[in-house]
Amino acid sequence: MALTESNMLPLGVQAPDFELPDTVSGKNISFSEIKGDNATVVMFICNHCPYVIHLENAIADFAKAYQDKGVGFVAISSNDVENYPADSPALMTEKAAEVGYSFPYLYDETQAVAKAYDAACTPDFYIFDGEAKLAYRGRFDASRPGNDHEITGADIKAALEAILSGEAVAEPQWPSAGCNIKWKK
Repeated sequence: MALTESNMLPLGVQAPDFELPDTVSGKNISFSEIKGDNATVVMFICNHCPYVIHLENAIADFAKAYQDKGVGFVAISSNDVENYPADSPALMTEKAAEVGYSFPYLYDETQAVAKAYDAACTPDFYIFDGEAKLAYRGRFDASRPGNDHEITGADIKAALEAILSGEAVAEPQWPSAGCNIKWKK
């Protein structure tokens, strides 16, 4: 697998709307339904990527730490499940239960939402402020499978804390990196 970095959607853009099936609840969920009063974290992840697997427990803990602070969370998988069956909706349901995701895990079958967000890799993280304008896009932290960096969530937590404090998110914002989204041919 080739390491792919985020495309870094321009800051300040309005969150692209969506309505996708949630593999946890079985309902269709839109951006407005998961939007937090203070911020919203949109994550493009999948089941099989080693970069996501490396962070999945930290992602679950991160969401649980901030959901009661007016922060909405959602994860979206946009991978081609025909060629990558480990990312199928049924297995997404299992993964969400196994890891303890406390947020919807949506399936983007047409890949239109990934394209609207200019998502490139898994994991890919976006934080929108209370007005649904992009304030952060980039990495969780510097940890990657096989490097010596501890998983801390330092980058994404600092960004979210700035947003919650009404401050600008510090620059630079480093791209996330992981497996490329498995686009349909």
